[in-house]
Amino acid sequence: MTSMIFTDEELERYARHIVLPELGGAGQQKLKHARVLVIGAGGLGAPVLAYLAAAGIGTLGIIDDDLVSLSNLQRQIIHDTASVGVTKGESAKMAIGRINPHASVELHSFHLTAENAPALVRRYDLVIDGSDNFETRYAVADACAAEKKPLVHAAVGRFDGSVTVLKPFETDDKGKPNPSYRDLFPEQPPPDLIPSCAQAGILGALTGVIGTLQAMEAIKLITGIGKPLIGRLLLYDALGARFDTIRYARSERD
Repeated sequence: MTSMIFTDEELERYARHIVLPELGGAGQQKLKHARVLVIGAGGLGAPVLAYLAAAGIGTLGIIDDDLVSLSNLQRQIIHDTASVGVTKGESAKMAIGRINPHASVELHSFHLTAENAPALVRRYDLVIDGSDNFETRYAVADACAAEKKPLVHAAVGRFDGSVTVLKPFETDDKGKPNPSYRDLFPEQPPPDLIPSCAQAGILGALTGVIGTLQAMEAIKLITGIGKPLIGRLLLYDALGARFDTIRYARSERD
C-alpha cells in the first residue's frame, strides 16, 4: 500500500505543486494514490506519461503492443534512439523510472479489444486515450462508460487536434446526463476515410501540445480543481495558433 506520508525527497520534488493553494498537499496525495491507464505510448501517450510521472501519479498503466521504430522518434519523445526495436511499454517504463522513481508502472502488452477492455479499465481510476484508430477509441469509450471511469480523449491530424473529457455516467449541474463518445461520433467512419499519420504525416510538436492538454485534464479530474472539458470539445489549429471550444450534448435518442 502506498504510504500517506511524503518523504523529504518527495516534499522537495513536488514543492511547486504543494505551494499552490488550489492543489496543496491534499491534492498531491490524490495524485500519489491515483491509478491512471494510458492507452498507447505513442505521440499522445508520450507527453501524457512524462508529465503524469513528473506530477507524481502513483501508478501508471500502459497498454501498447508495438515496438519503437526510428520514425516514431520525431514525436514520441518518451522514447530515444537506443530504444528502437524495444517494446514501447518497456521503453516508456525505463523513461518513467528516470523521470520519477516513485511512479509505479504496470505494462499490458496486448491488443485492446471490446472484449478485454472492461476488465482492464476496471482496475484504474481514470483512463487517457492516446490511440490512433476508431476501433480502439470506441472500445475504450464504451468500456469506460460501462465501468463508470472518467475518460480523457484526444485525437490529432496533420496540424490540428482535439481534446475532451467523457463522464456519461454522471449528470451536469442541471441534472442532464453528460454526453458520451457516441454523441460525438455516433458511428465509426469507413476505415479508409481518415489516413494514418504514416500516410498523411503529422507535425511532431502538435502531439506534445495535445498530449500535455490531456495530462492537464487528468490532473484536474484527480485533484478536483478547475473545470474539466466535459461536454466541451477543445480544438487546436497549430498553423493558425488558435484554440476554439465547441459544446456538445447528450443525443435525444438517449
